[in-house]
Amino acid sequence: MPPTTPYAGKFNSYSNNNNHPQPHSPYRNGTVPKPAKENVYNSAYSSAENPYDIPQRHSSYRSSSVSSSTTKEHHYNSTYAVSENPYSSPQPHSPRQHSTSCPGRAYRHTSGSSGGSSEQSCRNNSITAKGRIYPHGVTASYGEMCYHDNSLVSASLEALIQHLVPTVDYYPDRSYVFTFLLSSRLFLHPYELMTRVCHLCVEQQRSGDALLDKIRFREVAPKLVQLLTEWTETFPYDFRDERMMRCLKDMTHHVARGDEYSWRAMQQMTQRLIKRLSALGQYEEAVAALNTVAMERPASLKSKQASGQRSDVMSVCEDAFILAQQLTHIELDRLSFIGPEEFIQTFAMKDPLENHKGFFRKRKTSNLEAYINWFNRLSYLVATEICMPVKKKHRARIIEFFIDVAQECFNIGNFNSLMAIITGMNMSPVSRLKKTWSKVNTDKFEILEHQMDPSSNFSNYRTALRGATQRSETAHSSQEKIVIPFFSLLIKDIYFLNEGCASRLPNGHINFEKLWELAKQVSEFLVWRQVICPFDRDRRVLQYLVTTPVFSEDELHLASYESEGPENNMEKDSRRSLRSSLLHRENRS
Repeated sequence: MPPTTPYAGKFNSYSNNNNHPQPHSPYRNGTVPKPAKENVYNSAYSSAENPYDIPQRHSSYRSSSVSSSTTKEHHYNSTYAVSENPYSSPQPHSPRQHSTSCPGRAYRHTSGSSGGSSEQSCRNNSITAKGRIYPHGVTASYGEMCYHDNSLVSASLEALIQHLVPTVDYYPDRSYVFTFLLSSRLFLHPYELMTRVCHLCVEQQRSGDALLDKIRFREVAPKLVQLLTEWTETFPYDFRDERMMRCLKDMTHHVARGDEYSWRAMQQMTQRLIKRLSALGQYEEAVAALNTVAMERPASLKSKQASGQRSDVMSVCEDAFILAQQLTHIELDRLSFIGPEEFIQTFAMKDPLENHKGFFRKRKTSNLEAYINWFNRLSYLVATEICMPVKKKHRARIIEFFIDVAQECFNIGNFNSLMAIITGMNMSPVSRLKKTWSKVNTDKFEILEHQMDPSSNFSNYRTALRGATQRSETAHSSQEKIVIPFFSLLIKDIYFLNEGCASRLPNGHINFEKLWELAKQVSEFLVWRQVICPFDRDRRVLQYLVTTPVFSEDELHLASYESEGPENNMEKDSRRSLRSSLLHRENRS
């Protein structure tokens, strides 16, 4: 499990850096206008239209209230009191916090079918639950489920599936529902899980008497609808698989035979699901169209001499805070369409029916990949803007502007854009421009680099993230709620958590403590994802950021050499090779 830095009381964003003075906050007094009314992607976009001009937030977790105005201020130098997490209802807890509902209930349903494997359940094979007292608490077993201090720590897959099935007098804890639906895909396909849960729910009501069966199913139907509603609202992308939609349709027909109220609830749930999937499809099409426009390489981008024909970022937006606001819009827009299951799908078992074709079938991590591609694009955009100008003075001014934008991103809590800007400015074609850098005051940049320093597993950044998170939990304005993590590190943390802990224990049980930890990290992301960006949208700036063509790596190096000539024979050879290679590509195209 990757280490994290504990939050120690008062947080000062520059307190870890004793070698640099704390810069004056770039925030100015004033208010942010009330954002326009939000809606979902509800129409297709042409390649020339900017989807970011229309807010597309659509999350089952989002808060509906947005402060009408926010004050521009430095966020990270006050003491934060920890308040209740806004996601507290469905949010999974850590094993030390979680208490499952009626643990003995699972035993009543699984002990009869567990067979010989029950002997392996924490060395307990008795009809009644047994407990043992340890120095750090009590460990007990109920059939195929093992608890420590009343927290579920391991169980067989069959017992976990059974524990998810509602009955007339039982409904699983919401934190359990989220945790198991999230990580069960490590062991079986969501379609298989849904099929088995629905089958068990129906079969448990069978008594041999058709009339009695109908009455019993009518009693359990509302809870089954509730479970399916949580599934469709939290993990809607599972239902891009037509098999999942077919199973949902079959259950709707089954519910309709027993309870009209539950049938109507199923109908409404399905309509919301289809609307969400439609919005996702339009978003993906819009992003693909924008990427197509951005891939175009006009002549002005291929030639330094023709660079005067191309507008630069400062001709579009001269205010660093405004640009940071627009970057935050893009970040939150794209975050909102990442499904929580995509984090687990990156290392989940391969779908045995991967080639299955269906109307809802798409790549399982496409939105997560698109967000990472945005980070890379922003890094290359920064490098392109710096390397493009012919004059050294202009290049230095662009560098200083992006330093200011990076600082504004830090103050907003947009760590992903901050890291992308730092990455772009540290690319070798930019860092080698020594004459240009000599004209730049780098004090603020060095402070920002220190905050995002990768040493000690990004300890400085993790401290800043904790401060931003606690600020968000106690926020008095929508602007203070913004937390956009350095996304690649979040994925890395989840990946190493998965790789560093066994999914199954020696007795064959699933290690549910690991599943709690995975759910804890992903649920934090859901809290950050729900925030509605409070800033006004600037269509022109957004269009520039997402569609302006950027240099490739080779083009960046060549532009850098043309800005400041090669310093040694190796760089001379590199420039000669790059010119020849790029000329050959242009002739072929």
